[in-house]
Amino acid sequence: MQKKSHNPAAETGANFTEIRRREALLKTGALQSAIFNSANFSSIATDARGVIQIFNVGAERMLGFAASDVVNKVTPADISDPQEVVTRAIALSAELGTRITPGFEALVFKASRGIEDIYELTYIRKDGSRFPAVVSVTALRNKENAIIGYLLIGTDNTARKQAEEALLKAGALQKAIFDSANFSSIATDAKGVIQIFNVGAERMLGYTAGDVMNKITPADLSDPQELIARARALSDELGTTIMPGFEALVFKASRGIEDIYELTYIRRDGSRFPAVVSVTALRNKENAIIGYLLIGTDNSARKLVEEARESMIQIEKLSSLGTMVGGVAHEINNPLMGVMNYVEYAKNKAVDAKSIEVLGNALHEIDRIRVIVQHMLVFVRADSDHHAICNVHDSVRRTAALLEGEFRKNAVQLQIDLPVNLPQVKCSASSLQQVLVNLLLNARDAIAGQSEQRITISGRHQGGEILLTVCDNGPGIGDEIRKKIFDPFFTTKPIGKGTGLGLAVSRQLLEEAGGSLSYNENQTPGACFQLVFKVA
Repeated sequence: MQKKSHNPAAETGANFTEIRRREALLKTGALQSAIFNSANFSSIATDARGVIQIFNVGAERMLGFAASDVVNKVTPADISDPQEVVTRAIALSAELGTRITPGFEALVFKASRGIEDIYELTYIRKDGSRFPAVVSVTALRNKENAIIGYLLIGTDNTARKQAEEALLKAGALQKAIFDSANFSSIATDAKGVIQIFNVGAERMLGYTAGDVMNKITPADLSDPQELIARARALSDELGTTIMPGFEALVFKASRGIEDIYELTYIRRDGSRFPAVVSVTALRNKENAIIGYLLIGTDNSARKLVEEARESMIQIEKLSSLGTMVGGVAHEINNPLMGVMNYVEYAKNKAVDAKSIEVLGNALHEIDRIRVIVQHMLVFVRADSDHHAICNVHDSVRRTAALLEGEFRKNAVQLQIDLPVNLPQVKCSASSLQQVLVNLLLNARDAIAGQSEQRITISGRHQGGEILLTVCDNGPGIGDEIRKKIFDPFFTTKPIGKGTGLGLAVSRQLLEEAGGSLSYNENQTPGACFQLVFKVA
């Protein structure tokens, strides 16, 4: 019989691998133990009917009950403000179009339908006192996807109306939490290196646990510019230098401060999504930090809803404003024309120079009011010819000739750089001329006082579009003002010097013709507007 060879090196390698595997398990177990034994948040797990099965140290500390007081006896609804539970049931019934019974069902109804749910609720302690809490709810499911219970994570919101979420439990409930795909659960060691990366994190971020565990920190999955901004803001807020990176994500939690914030995560494929992240420092029995838990929920849907709601509010405001402005403009327009005719008649009949000068000045002011009224009417109704076409080169030259005297008087140099063979565009000549007048007069005002006052109009043919730019060499437009320049009636000019309708009307005229008007933020120094027209 052949004797089996003995390989000490191979045995040593195998033993080393087994030791490393056991160390990893022990580390993960220690993190989980710290999570479940944490006194920083209440962790209440129920069975499918809502009866409490787990009541952690944090829940005992916050609510004053011992676990034995509530386990297998009551539901979380029994320790919550009953009126708030009724109110929540009514609100959810209206929101979801189905009858929801006040009680435990109202607390977990969304979670039972797979909807991630975070809300504020008043908890009632054993002694009858109350405190506001932020509660996150997750339905816990078995391998067959059947609900076997619910997990309610609560943080005391008395000092600060914000919350952290921390989810992990023992046994079947613990496994259901770690396997949940509804939220990302990322636990790190004390240095920030990822040790736990649950199914939800894999689904949201596109990495497998093997891609990230023992290799990177959560900061490596986050938008670097947001980390820099967060580090600066925290440094100013807390009066100490905080480094961009993982420290910026967990600094508050490491000091025992509850922290929840918005952050952009970057998926494996490079795409991004907004997340709400809560952070908890995980401590051992000696209260030393052994890691951090970051719970994240995808905030994309909420962001879209907020943006849509804001858009609707703006549309309603503009609609109301348009109705009012249109009515006022029409009321002014007719009598204004009558006044203009009377003044013009009087000027023609006047014989002395002084009267002619005064009446001429009056006509000039009346004409200025007429232009404002026209702007108002354009703003509130589509008044352009959608089938009109024009020659950009000719329209620019005519507008320049129209303003030649004004620019000469103010020592403004107007430079035009346009190819003579530009194709015709979809826009009426009058609309294009009105837009150019608005932009050029704004530029004239912006560069007033400069040692050299220069405005440039240039253009080019690109694909099926003509791109036209109007730029000046003035100081430019600041970030805060730039956000509002196309808002109707917003102006930085003194009273009587501008209505704030010029840019709003100009943008509307171009959009009605299928084009666009935008501010070129890359142009420095000075301000630069880009006009886009569809080729006819």
